[in-house]
Amino acid sequence: MAPPLLALADIRLRLGTQPLLDGAELAVGRGERLALVGRNGSGKSTLLKIAAGLVESDGGTRFLQPGATLRYLPQEPDFSGHATVLSYVEAGLGPGDDHYQAARYVEELSLEPEADPANLSGGEARRAALARVLAPAPDILLLDEPTNHLDLPTIEWLESELAQGRTALVLISHDRRFLGRLARATVWLDRGITRRAEVGFDKFEAWRDSVYEQEEREAHKLDRRIAAEEHWVRYGVTGRRKRNMRRMGELASMRDARRTARRATGQAAMAASEADGSGKLVIEAVGIGKSFGERAIVSDLSLRIHRGDRLGIIGPNGAGKTTLLNLLTGALAPDTGTVRLGANLEMATLEQRRDSLDPEATLAETLTGGGSDTVSVGGVPRHVVSYMGDFLFPPEMARTPLRVLSGGERARLMLALALAKPSNLLVLDEPTNDLDLDTLDVLEEMLGEYKGTVILISHDRDFLDRIVDAVLAPEGQGRWLAYAGGYSDMLAQRGADLAAAREPPRERPADKARPAATPPAPPREGRRRLSFSEKHALETLPKAIAALEAKLATLQAKLADPDLYARDRAAFDTFSAAAAQAQAELAAAEDRWLELEMLRDELAS
Repeated sequence: MAPPLLALADIRLRLGTQPLLDGAELAVGRGERLALVGRNGSGKSTLLKIAAGLVESDGGTRFLQPGATLRYLPQEPDFSGHATVLSYVEAGLGPGDDHYQAARYVEELSLEPEADPANLSGGEARRAALARVLAPAPDILLLDEPTNHLDLPTIEWLESELAQGRTALVLISHDRRFLGRLARATVWLDRGITRRAEVGFDKFEAWRDSVYEQEEREAHKLDRRIAAEEHWVRYGVTGRRKRNMRRMGELASMRDARRTARRATGQAAMAASEADGSGKLVIEAVGIGKSFGERAIVSDLSLRIHRGDRLGIIGPNGAGKTTLLNLLTGALAPDTGTVRLGANLEMATLEQRRDSLDPEATLAETLTGGGSDTVSVGGVPRHVVSYMGDFLFPPEMARTPLRVLSGGERARLMLALALAKPSNLLVLDEPTNDLDLDTLDVLEEMLGEYKGTVILISHDRDFLDRIVDAVLAPEGQGRWLAYAGGYSDMLAQRGADLAAAREPPRERPADKARPAATPPAPPREGRRRLSFSEKHALETLPKAIAALEAKLATLQAKLADPDLYARDRAAFDTFSAAAAQAQAELAAAEDRWLELEMLRDELAS
């Protein structure tokens, strides 16, 4: 068996008086793809930083094969010292690496090479950081939440890029589908130690549950042994007269083992505070439109949302998802059309941006509003420490300032604030960002039991498939269409991915300030290449075309029934309209595929 490229053994690290890592191990072989999973605060990011050589452990060893190259993607990249995006990406190259690869990934990820990194949005910053670690094609890639702030087309492009490469991967991610498609083995960090399962992430949760069950059986056996020994000490004749020191020592050891045994940390106990029911009609939008300058964000959209509906809004970054959400909830007035909110509406909102929180305020002050030790949850006062426990915050964190919280802890705090307010309409903008998988499970269960209406924005495909019953997707030029079902259902109906809906990049302030007489910089390549969205469309369109052909064949078979028109005129009209739409979508998909194939041949020649 070949030695690993990277190996961590018996890694130990304490934070204050508490052990964060207590004998953790990690071994990465050539070409391996590992998912590193565990709850928020379990030490996943810290272990990855130790693996990258950025943090020193208190004990244990780190080994990296001589000559092996390693790159680490942090959650929050540092752009200091770099004047342009391209210079930041090129700084990740090694001595023998090709600088063309840096320019290629900058273009693939739709970045402006001469842009100032300090002015990048969250999604652009994440794409720049990805370009920096992908360009060198290292032997090992350590990726900490690589899909955060990415839109769906970019996530699917990244999946394809990583799947095709030979680089060994260690992935931390809350995106189940991303992990399921890439990971071939799973390393579980739990209570300071690691366990490795040679199964993909899709089978990990069943394996983890079996480990918990075995722990419970062992704890039960230990409890029974302790009870038996205590009975002997109290009532056994030998125990009373001779006090057998060996058995007394064994009892003390068992009690100590029971007391110090690692216990699984608690599970979040989220519950939305529900207000009285809203009216049957929650939101009605009629012909609404919104533009910024010459760019149409929403154009002539009509939509009805009824009580109990669960609507997901998806689309590439910059498509206008948050703007549309604000239009539907009345936070932003449309340029044209009307939005009517239903009766008895009580809205609770989870915003994507967390910079509205005071970083110097403590956790307890943020939840209570200050000046009290209780928080109003659905109009009922609860002690702040008790409510914190529902979201996995221990009592000692009550006076912790927000600036030291991790991304996952800030995400749980935002959920705690939103769910304390009585509501019959939940509006969630990227609720899954930074949440661990266990907390995601609890959030999904809570939303499943919530009796009100839910509108959410998310790039998490698995989360969308589990939660929503309709999806609103952009079609370009400000047009939005509603599809029944989740994200996978939308793809089947739409027959194409979301890359085609990506809007052209907006003009940057730096571009406006540039003198008109200054000619544009010449392209770094002598000829045009396919963009990553065009490549992605070339890969996915054949499957979409096949799905549309199968759908059309099914509809045509139903219409071939000679008695259908006389027997069920409504069904005949429905099938006819569906067949016409499928035919139009098929023709459009075939035309797009042919256009891209011709373009690829032209560029290749």
